[in-house]
Amino acid sequence: MSEWGVRMSTSVCPECGGDMIYELSTKHFQCKRCGLYVTREQLDDIKTKIREGGEDDKKKRRRMEDDYLSWWLSDKKK
Repeated sequence: MSEWGVRMSTSVCPECGGDMIYELSTKHFQCKRCGLYVTREQLDDIKTKIREGGEDDKKKRRRMEDDYLSWWLSDKKK
């Protein structure tokens, strides 16, 4: 821990992937790269939303792949 009450955290910014610094005095995380400034609860909420949204993206991509495969294997005379 430094003399200013700031310590490095192992958290990664959900917005840009940069390092997050935890400020003990304000009890907030701040990204060194993009400047995101959030509490622990807000950071957890953002990460949860990203994870949940990622599942939808995976399902959508899988559906598109299945549709393409069906088209490719079809007769293509349509």
